[in-house]
Amino acid sequence: MELTNIPHLASSSNFFFSSCSRCSCRGRRTEKAVIAVSVAGIRCGADSACSEITEQQNLDSLPGSKNSRCYRRRDFAAAALIPFLLPRVDMASAAESYDASIIQNGARNVLSKVKAAGVLRLVFHDAGTFDVAEKSGGMNGSIIYEVDRPENAGLSKSLKILQKAKEGIDQIQKVSWADLIAVAGAEAVALCGGPEIPVRLGRLDSSIADPVGKLPEETLDAVALKTSFRNKGFSTQEMVVLSGAHTIGGKGFGNPNVFDNSYFKVLLEKPRPTSSGMPIGLPTDWALTEDDECLRWINIYAEDQAKFFADFQDAYTKLVNSGASWRTA
Repeated sequence: MELTNIPHLASSSNFFFSSCSRCSCRGRRTEKAVIAVSVAGIRCGADSACSEITEQQNLDSLPGSKNSRCYRRRDFAAAALIPFLLPRVDMASAAESYDASIIQNGARNVLSKVKAAGVLRLVFHDAGTFDVAEKSGGMNGSIIYEVDRPENAGLSKSLKILQKAKEGIDQIQKVSWADLIAVAGAEAVALCGGPEIPVRLGRLDSSIADPVGKLPEETLDAVALKTSFRNKGFSTQEMVVLSGAHTIGGKGFGNPNVFDNSYFKVLLEKPRPTSSGMPIGLPTDWALTEDDECLRWINIYAEDQAKFFADFQDAYTKLVNSGASWRTA
């Protein structure tokens, strides 16, 4: 990203002008770069020398001369003042100084509660390719190259939605697909009544697709699911809380446009319920209820929505940072 309005010093390869508050004279210092600062209220300690600069130029260049020592003292004092007089710039902050609200507003302008589940699914399918051991995949925007894969069926619609947002945002400041998808997913959760999730910015996009076969299949049992998520760096608790994202959308867990803990409450109903004659959720959702460790977390989140929101926020943040490459100053 290009940084603008960063204060900087303009240097001259030959000389600087030296001035003081009481004198209007300027001396050209040759063969020696001098940084000078004029500060109201600071008096020149060598006023007599200032009136005789022209005549004393040759003397100034002599290492042992009195005037040379005088100028050196003034130059040193002036240089020492620079850190206090110039605006302080934190380069690490400057690298990420672009306005996050522009990305948030761009995402909000194209989102609706009906579209929220599809956009949130984009996050999971982009970041879900991460593999800790292989150090591959992750939140890198590669999903734009992977929409033709069977596991990503239907995601092209969500990408088209965000494409409109990206076009508008890019006219103001460039945004990577990875950042946009991460922010849009968080906005989708908040739009449906879920927790507000701050998203760190600065992800770089991949220029190629991620390896195939990295997303967990819908037919996995609990043991295989736990292994899959562990390979991505997630605990069983994090896997369960992230699965709670299925509370929105058309999977039948409560109100499809409301992000709450209905997902966990429905999972505790036995036998597996149906909605309009169709099974609710995916096989992997119900596989969680067959594992004691997973079931313990399901019960916790079914009873405490606030804890679900807090833990989901943490797990989502970890998810959208997984495997990301970041811009540097």
